[in-house]
Amino acid sequence: MDKRYADVNGTRLAYIDRGQGTPVILLHGFCGSSAYYDEVAPLLEGRCRLIIPDLRGHGASDAPEGTYTMEAIADDIAALIDRLNIGRPVVLGHSLGGYVTLALAEKHEDKLLAFGLLHSTAFPDDEKGKEGRLKAMETIREQGLPVFIEGLIPKLFAPAHLETMPEAVRKAKEIGLGTSPEGAVRTLEGMRQRPDRNAVLSAAQVPVLLVAGTGDQIIPPQRTFSVNKEAFQRSQIDGAGHMSMMEAPGELAQAVLAFTAKL
Repeated sequence: MDKRYADVNGTRLAYIDRGQGTPVILLHGFCGSSAYYDEVAPLLEGRCRLIIPDLRGHGASDAPEGTYTMEAIADDIAALIDRLNIGRPVVLGHSLGGYVTLALAEKHEDKLLAFGLLHSTAFPDDEKGKEGRLKAMETIREQGLPVFIEGLIPKLFAPAHLETMPEAVRKAKEIGLGTSPEGAVRTLEGMRQRPDRNAVLSAAQVPVLLVAGTGDQIIPPQRTFSVNKEAFQRSQIDGAGHMSMMEAPGELAQAVLAFTAKL
């Protein structure tokens, strides 16, 4: 897919812009890129205008200095929305992208038509999680990004899919290797610092989509479905791990289209 570029907040962001209809911004997870959505995009672009950026430090985007707080990345996306002059889009974030989406909803809800979390959570890291982020930073610094990616990617898929979807696993590793090592470390520090945003979810004045996978070993469904409001659409994908965009693209696309159809 052809990438375009925009300078936002002093950072050059790469993004894909394709399809027609309701503008939907898809944000990828940690050590991912817009390529995470390669299987889903063709299923959505007939009814949505898809804007899929590479977050700072990831894919073909710049990796500026400093900690990548969720607020800083959210400001990148807010600036991109203004830059593209698309009105109020739907923003859906996978994992890290969901943490960014919540920061965006907290600071700029007036810019959003709706938002959603895909295999993500409003909870912050607990102490064990924070410890894990530090270990990951250490691994990248001391042993290199490839060693870290080799350990990370298999955990993102439902165990059964490691056997049945070797191509998808290989592709996810390849995408991960396109991450800037410094960008990965700066993002880990930002994720480690993020606050609890369940209050943001509870206070949402726009429709919200929550998607979880029954086989997700990273963020189990109960951590995604932490707030229950009538206006929320909850979709649980049977058998999917943390990567429904690769493990069950048809079901993820169905959930997104059912959500956007109501807006």
